[in-house]
Amino acid sequence: MPLARAWSVALIGLDGRLVEIEADIGAGMPGTKLVGLPDAGLREAKDRVRAAVRNSGQKWPDTHVTLGLSPADLPKVGSGYDLSIAVAVLSASGSVPATKLLGTVLLGELALDGRLRPVRGVLPALLAARENGYRRAVVPVESLFEGGLVDGIEVGGAERLTEVVAWLCGDQELVRPGPQKEAVEPDAPDLADVVGQPEARWALEVAAAGGHHLLMTGPPGVGKTMLAKRLPGLLPPLSADQALQVSTVHSVDGSLDSSSPLSRVPPFVAPHHSISVAALVGGGSGIAMPGAISKAHHGVLFLDEAAEFGGERLESLRTVLEEGEVRIARSRGVVRYPARFQFVLATNPCPCAPPRDVDCCCTPNARRRYLSKLSGPLLDRVDLRVRMRPITAMSAHERAEPEPTATVRERVLRARDRAAKRWAERGWLTNAEVPGPALRRDYALPAEVTRLLDRSLDRGALTARGADRCLRIAWTLADLAESDTPDADHVAAALEFRDRRAA
Repeated sequence: MPLARAWSVALIGLDGRLVEIEADIGAGMPGTKLVGLPDAGLREAKDRVRAAVRNSGQKWPDTHVTLGLSPADLPKVGSGYDLSIAVAVLSASGSVPATKLLGTVLLGELALDGRLRPVRGVLPALLAARENGYRRAVVPVESLFEGGLVDGIEVGGAERLTEVVAWLCGDQELVRPGPQKEAVEPDAPDLADVVGQPEARWALEVAAAGGHHLLMTGPPGVGKTMLAKRLPGLLPPLSADQALQVSTVHSVDGSLDSSSPLSRVPPFVAPHHSISVAALVGGGSGIAMPGAISKAHHGVLFLDEAAEFGGERLESLRTVLEEGEVRIARSRGVVRYPARFQFVLATNPCPCAPPRDVDCCCTPNARRRYLSKLSGPLLDRVDLRVRMRPITAMSAHERAEPEPTATVRERVLRARDRAAKRWAERGWLTNAEVPGPALRRDYALPAEVTRLLDRSLDRGALTARGADRCLRIAWTLADLAESDTPDADHVAAALEFRDRRAA
């Protein structure tokens, strides 16, 4: 009873689990049986693989073939196991030697003519293989750019099954990843394009300096969307580790760009208000896929016309904003996707949204119903709120020349550097990441500095969570002012940003 083994990787969210594919060729009627919790797409693999093997000039066994995928209780999803199944069967039948299979993972879908097609999630699969001590991997040629991102593992690419067979037999070498391309970053929109709005520009600078969430309220056409799109240009470039995390999410989603797979620019994601909850937070049948919030990891999630998103979509973000990850429970298990982003919302003050408040034709109840879609618990998690005013002058001689992005970004980077040095021992990078207990206990401010904050808590105008966020904003304001600690003015300014009337 010839028996052979090959290895592949199953993805549960971004976590990879090594899967052992066993091929047993035994006596009995010709046929192929696949066991080990395969999904519908994987159950069809036996027909795809048999046709690919035959059309690649190899012989498929004319007896019974049993294919076992272990761990047997782990759900197997997708077509990425085709190559490993084909190689396991060929090794069991004696068509290829098994010497190179040990310590090698094989990923890829097979076409009926033997072509190797790319699959999603190659990058996290290779990272999982490296962590488990595997030293080689074979992937489709189209996925080699992902293999080039992973150090410590030898990655080879093939266009057809025949090339993999020749490599196993020692007759030829596989294609190796080329040098990593320098990512061509698009020019970011400039803040100088935004007319007026000094309060909103300052709020955007504070948000960028501290990693804070931001809500902008104002009539249409005053620059809410323009300001939000310019936030990534104020943020520091992603570190190598952060860029790899972002690329891993996009690899699972299938949207990783081969021309710049390791972009250092923070992602900017702006879904339409008609998006479903599953598309926003992640979901789908079987193993859940990442949603828009995970694609915005280490970047900016912008909800334009936020009140139009509806309560179900907005409330689904409450836990994510606190924890920085989304957990999606399904019958086959729980998957986790990272979702640590800056949250920016823009909304009109009422349904009719005239240029001036005096022209509003909405009843007070209609205005309340419209803004009540942004619930109190959600707004309590938004650090900065700013009310934008209509533009009153478009002529250059009637308004001050706005600062460009480069000037503001210098101040932001200096403030971020001060914060990173202060929290370095704790592992935090921005003020927004600092837990409230640490601010109150280890970095407590004098009573005369927080007196206004205590008074707001005593009156019930502020929640405990809101007080913690005020302290974080105060530290950011101090960093922008290049002060060692916040003073009473910084705390007062932080309270102004928390004013519910700005919502």
